[in-house]
Amino acid sequence: VNQSGEIDRKDFELAIEKICTLRGWPASNPKNVETHECMFKIWEGLRSKADKDNDGQVSVDEWCNMWDAYAKDPSTVMDWQLRYMNFMFDLEDASHDGTIDGDEFSIVCSSYGVDKNECQDAFKKMSKGAAEVNREQFAELWHEYFSSDDAASPGNFIFGKTSF
Repeated sequence: VNQSGEIDRKDFELAIEKICTLRGWPASNPKNVETHECMFKIWEGLRSKADKDNDGQVSVDEWCNMWDAYAKDPSTVMDWQLRYMNFMFDLEDASHDGTIDGDEFSIVCSSYGVDKNECQDAFKKMSKGAAEVNREQFAELWHEYFSSDDAASPGNFIFGKTSF
């Protein structure tokens, strides 16, 4: 989210740069190209569903309204939301073993400015003390993040924060 509290394509460009740098994928690397393609599909999906005034930005209100609709009826999940969830899981699963552990989780979350110790604590809460989280569990946590009113729900920790 930029300083005006809105999301636009430039925010996605910055996220792509951060991700590719974190993973050591130069522009010529196929993973860099794949990341660009995936993230821009996510942006286009988000923009087409949430940017109701077609100004090329998703405002806080537009963002909240979209996720509120999802929380009320999870069957309305959109392709871009699934793509985003799977992208985040794959990004965090650096070992490609089908699970995320605390270290993998902390590396990604801390790259966005969250304290690494807080990330470790968040992982413990998110995983309910388990050493790893698989894709199916992550999907349940993802849904919980966007739909639960309970601040202590494990899904509320999927982005590494323990306090809000």
